Amino acid sequence: MPDAAALCQKIAENVSAAFVGEPSVLAQLLVAVVCRGHILLEDVPGVGKTSLVTALARSLDLKYTRIQCTPDTMPSDITGFCMPDRETGEFTYQPGAAMTQVLLVDEINRTGPKTQSALLQVMQEGAVSVDGVTHRVPEPFIVLATQNPVEFSGTYPLPEAQLDRFFMRLRLGYPSRENELDILRRFRTGNTVENLQAVCKADDITALQAATDGITVTDVLRNYVVSVISATREHPDVALGISPRGGLALLHAACGLALLHGRGYVLPDDVQAMTLPVLSHRMQLTPEAHLRGCATDNVLADVIKTIPVPGTGRKVG
Repeated sequence: MPDAAALCQKIAENVSAAFVGEPSVLAQLLVAVVCRGHILLEDVPGVGKTSLVTALARSLDLKYTRIQCTPDTMPSDITGFCMPDRETGEFTYQPGAAMTQVLLVDEINRTGPKTQSALLQVMQEGAVSVDGVTHRVPEPFIVLATQNPVEFSGTYPLPEAQLDRFFMRLRLGYPSRENELDILRRFRTGNTVENLQAVCKADDITALQAATDGITVTDVLRNYVVSVISATREHPDVALGISPRGGLALLHAACGLALLHGRGYVLPDDVQAMTLPVLSHRMQLTPEAHLRGCATDNVLADVIKTIPVPGTGRKVG
């Protein structure tokens, strides 16, 4: 586990050479990578979403593809299509954007439901089907989709059932004053992403993913996760609580964070740290809660405070 943690730290340091932001965001991103999870990056334009994804792809030495979504983006742009060969007349498969290892889907809410569904199917199944033939995507396969949460004109919001397909939702936020000064110093003459060198191979990522699968989880920790999930379903401000898939994602994310910290076992702190990024987009609040200005983050923070921490009997906060 220490070797895995050292490699994760090496990746984080390399990405930080071209991206300035909160360390917690980068840690959450790496957790999603080692957990085979896909990420929804939701934030205003200009805070570094594309730079972050590009820096990650270059650091991992993975094949990287970016697709800019528009209303006329077609499902075949994602999955690929078949076309006849001029010489033989036989139909051959032409790969789409999904035939990559790191796929950046810019402004996913600007493309139509059919194209969104095609992408989400690839995320779920790790393969595309074109003219009755299944094509597996390369491994490892990571999708990072972005959307702007403040501009809704001409957009197609993702339904809650589709949001649940994303392992994690991350918000970069505006940089702190110190980070913004660092950005002005370092990137005045341009971005340094193109100068990044890879620090690990695809095989290293699959090894990290396998190591995450081997993290020890006790029944006490499983009960803690179930308590968190159950509490969201019983909270008076929640109309639709967390599904079993959300519970599995939370447990897996806690394992990923344990790996980043060089541990072979999960602690309650790991579960607490991953609750917001993993669960906040997987639940619906009541209309009354929305009118009061309540957010899912507020509900989850309240839930964590009400559940005793395993092994201590105390509550958070």
